[in-house]
Amino acid sequence: MSGVLARTVQLGVKSLLLHKLRSLLTTLGVLFGVSSVIAMLAIGEGASAEAQEQIKQLGSQNVILRSVKPPEDVNNNQTTRLIEYGLTHNDFSRVTKTYPWVENAVPVRILQQEVRYDTKAMHPRVMATESNYQQATGRMMHEGRFLTAADDFNVSNVCVLGYEVARELLPLVSPLGQRIKIGTEYFTVVGTLLPRVPIGDDVPLPGADVTGEIFIPLTTGARWFGEMQVKQRAGSREMETVELHEIIVHVDKAENVERTAAACREMLRRNHDQDDYEVVVPLELLARAEETKRIFNIVLGSIAGISLLVGGIGIMNVMLATVTERTREIGIRRALGAKQHHIVFQFLVETVVLSVGGGLAGIILGLAIPIGVEHFADMRTIVQPSGPILAFGISVSIGLLFGLYPAWRAAQMDPVEALRHE
Repeated sequence: MSGVLARTVQLGVKSLLLHKLRSLLTTLGVLFGVSSVIAMLAIGEGASAEAQEQIKQLGSQNVILRSVKPPEDVNNNQTTRLIEYGLTHNDFSRVTKTYPWVENAVPVRILQQEVRYDTKAMHPRVMATESNYQQATGRMMHEGRFLTAADDFNVSNVCVLGYEVARELLPLVSPLGQRIKIGTEYFTVVGTLLPRVPIGDDVPLPGADVTGEIFIPLTTGARWFGEMQVKQRAGSREMETVELHEIIVHVDKAENVERTAAACREMLRRNHDQDDYEVVVPLELLARAEETKRIFNIVLGSIAGISLLVGGIGIMNVMLATVTERTREIGIRRALGAKQHHIVFQFLVETVVLSVGGGLAGIILGLAIPIGVEHFADMRTIVQPSGPILAFGISVSIGLLFGLYPAWRAAQMDPVEALRHE
């Protein structure tokens, strides 16, 4: 049996080689279909993994309360306006004292201040917070230490730089011990953090840089910068008062996250006259990201699968033309005693050779494309083992499926009519 199969495969390869260009062009349809399936799934998997990592950095057991500026009154023509909104210290006190399953809560104020070192200046997010911020968010130190309770108690002029700020302001020296200017005051750098990729909707305040963070003690921020921030605009001046921009609530168990989020929403609704807050639940974002990943993979896989379908139609088209060209050969084989299933098997072998050859070449190209995307587009890609296996399996299945009709048509030919064919 193995000898018959080997001879049939050899005969099929020889038949395909008689029309090298046509066989190559047919194989290309399968090749690009398989490679596009692998590449699209890899790109989708990488993008999804990146989004999920960003969400996880916020903490799967955290609930984040944020101040949101209410919509502006477009009919207000005052040159000077005072706006008061957002989270308050009373909100923070209610969260820490009311819910027993809250292990930790961190207040955060975001200040708009210019940061300078020597002749360099930038506008990162200056975040006034407490020492437990690092514990609640899981941020990792690069050098030195984070803020301590003593820094907050003593109202110390110390700061911790985010990775981006340290690289921009002090690229050639160690930041530890250096004095930088925040607003009009000088602060001593006591540590630097490893980088964190910002969340998609975690946007900076107007006028702040897209990336970069500096952390100072909460009491120090209140002492030097107060709670009111003044914004100068063309022909007007706006003064904003926000007590707290964020409250990061760390819950003891993941099972209590949803309950905490619902309780915080109800508490804020009762104590705020306007919708000047939002509740962000990283656990919900993570579940949403996983669902988006599944849908994204299905869409990308379907689009790439269409390419394979087109390749299968190409195989059928070529094999139908081959059957017509080899009508006399089929008649001779039938006259010499070949059964219908022998004819079917012969033509199916040829379609499988085309689809397998295209599938193997497509796997090579499909694995190379993600490497190129990472190198040239700086985009993360992840090739799961199931991707190449799935794409190759589909290509072989399509080869068999679209080769059945031409093979069946060849086997149904009348031997006498086939011998008369010129």
